[in-house]
Amino acid sequence: MSDDLELVHGGGNVFRDLGLPNPNLEQLRAILAAKIIGVLDDRGLTIRKAQELTGIAAADFSRIRQVKLGRFTVDRLMNILDRLGQEVDVAVQVHPRAEAAAA
Repeated sequence: MSDDLELVHGGGNVFRDLGLPNPNLEQLRAILAAKIIGVLDDRGLTIRKAQELTGIAAADFSRIRQVKLGRFTVDRLMNILDRLGQEVDVAVQVHPRAEAAAA
């Protein structure tokens, strides 16, 4: 094992930690996609069966499973969860970012 490795604690949003654009949006989409995948897995649904149950294209479920979320808006992901019989509760917290508070 190399002694050159440094342990860095994340800030709670990997998209922000990586300096990607729109980190809050990307994290929310990733969370919703993970919930969809969890429902499919818990119910043992294939993407074809999910399509039959929801009317959502199998290709969309495939993209979600592959975490190719560029085509998905937050409301579309929430709609998919709704069609899977899930209720989505949203809680919002707003506070200054650590770097803004330090300035």
